[in-house]
Amino acid sequence: MVYKFRIISDEVDDFLREIKIDSEASFYELHEAILKCCGYSNDQMTSFFTCDDDWEKETEITLEDMGNDSSEEDSYIMKDTPLSELLEDEKQKMIYVFDPLAERVFFIELSEIITGKDLAKAVCSRKEGQAPAQTIDFDEQMVTNPSIDLDENFYGDEDFNMDDFDTEGFDIGNGNPYDKE
Repeated sequence: MVYKFRIISDEVDDFLREIKIDSEASFYELHEAILKCCGYSNDQMTSFFTCDDDWEKETEITLEDMGNDSSEEDSYIMKDTPLSELLEDEKQKMIYVFDPLAERVFFIELSEIITGKDLAKAVCSRKEGQAPAQTIDFDEQMVTNPSIDLDENFYGDEDFNMDDFDTEGFDIGNGNPYDKE
């Protein structure tokens, strides 16, 4: 069987990738196909998550064994897990975390299951738009995205005035209302 995945991004409107891959291929092979068709390097701790219909994360498939032996949940590693083990139905959803520090993701849907065919290796069958940058430089993001306002107003009330407080940080207004005798 061949799985056809449709991959989109919430960062780039015209970004679309479709990858066809054998159902017995591993999640690692899908990971490599995504990196290749997006022009990304293989230097991030990526993960897949199977999702429910509302894109809520369910099962994580990690790039490396995270050594979570104490967990009662099964742990899945990309190289050891065939796609068919966790994916069975068309329209099944997954999230691919490609930038773990900034929690940036691709949304993936198993758009078609093609029976009676096999593929030796993954194929990018549709490529539209530019992939978002693989990682974000937070300093650069502050310069290029002026909508992120981190001045004193970001942290609280824009009417805040330091002169309204004494040196110990207590209000020096009209006395303490609890001091009524």
